[in-house]
Amino acid sequence: MIKGLAIMRRRQVVVRKEEPPRKTTTNSSLTITSVRYGECQRNHAASIGGYVVDGCREFMASGEEGTSGALACAACGCHRNFHRREVETEVVSECSSPNNSSNRA
Repeated sequence: MIKGLAIMRRRQVVVRKEEPPRKTTTNSSLTITSVRYGECQRNHAASIGGYVVDGCREFMASGEEGTSGALACAACGCHRNFHRREVETEVVSECSSPNNSSNRA
């Protein structure tokens, strides 16, 4: 390493397209997946070597689904890809309990 030279490492983050809630059935269970976009992580001072975020807490689409405005945040103006992607998966299983009508008095 050369004296006074720092090595910077890059980290790649992959953001997938927002998907509507999915329902998948497998052997009496149901899986529901929903996606939401949280706080904005865009570094507005990256060009000058700093780190400044705008404080936007949640993505709100500025247009209807299917338009270019659907990918722009109404609060901060950033593209949806700058917002933290949060995937929530819920698995619901069916439980059947035996009918104990013979125990009734």
